[in-house]
Amino acid sequence: MGKRKEQGPPSAETLKFTVGLYTYEALQESAQYLLDRVKIRPKIGIICGSGIGSLAESLENKQCFPYEEIPHFPVSTVKGHQGQMVFGYLKGVPIMCMQGRFHYYEGYPLWKCAMPVRVMKLVGVTHLIATNAAGGLNPTYKVGDIMMVKDHVNMMGFAGNNPLQGPNDDRFGPRFPPMNKAYNAFLLEIGEQVADEMGIKDIVHRGVYTCLGGPNFETVAELRMLRMIGVDAVGMSTVHEVITARHCDLIVFAFSLITNQCSTDYENHEEANHEEVMDVGKARQSLLQDYVSRIVLRLRDILGLETK
Repeated sequence: MGKRKEQGPPSAETLKFTVGLYTYEALQESAQYLLDRVKIRPKIGIICGSGIGSLAESLENKQCFPYEEIPHFPVSTVKGHQGQMVFGYLKGVPIMCMQGRFHYYEGYPLWKCAMPVRVMKLVGVTHLIATNAAGGLNPTYKVGDIMMVKDHVNMMGFAGNNPLQGPNDDRFGPRFPPMNKAYNAFLLEIGEQVADEMGIKDIVHRGVYTCLGGPNFETVAELRMLRMIGVDAVGMSTVHEVITARHCDLIVFAFSLITNQCSTDYENHEEANHEEVMDVGKARQSLLQDYVSRIVLRLRDILGLETK
């Protein structure tokens, strides 16, 4: 018998049909669908996390596109995630906003969870503001605090799961993108300045975020391990979106709303729940809208954006 021929990794065309990996052309179709239907050309994109969807509601002259109507888009299934792309003006600044995101625990692979970020890029977005609801691991954090993400730990990447897996298309970005400056230092400074202006500097922190697969909340042992490696807040999103954003050269600012305190004490019998996440988001919605609006206005001045 002849020696079996070794097979290399599947081609992009093979992956397209075997695992449904999006091609550049498919995402161009998604972007063009939106561009054909809106007049504004936003440079700033916002991703709204659990309980923080009211940010999209505050946009003026908004146009909404349910995900199921956009070519190639998955559909959000989580309570508190509307599931639509919203275009409009925030304080006169044109914005593209994801009202509801996609999660690994919904059954989507990470590359599909993060695909709207690439669509944002193709629409013309240059700066991404990613928000999420997270559990606070840092003992100094309180429920309702804001943690600006200065770095992340890609736990799912440790398990071999990454949104950039598969053949790389150089039109999106390089094969091996660096992540040591994933979160823009200048925007972190702006986030602190805005907090100072608002008189909320005592509840705004810089910290390290991690994403776990979910949908279950973490065990005490898992939380203890995460705290030992320097994690300040834990959630179920954002990391794969940021990796994808940096791959396609978007400038990123991200923050977590701390919606519950993660206890590492076996004697503590309180349990995390999604309703608590939604309630804290609702209680903080006015403050978060003001915080994001002020950051957007700073970006407007920096980028020289025209306002309505």
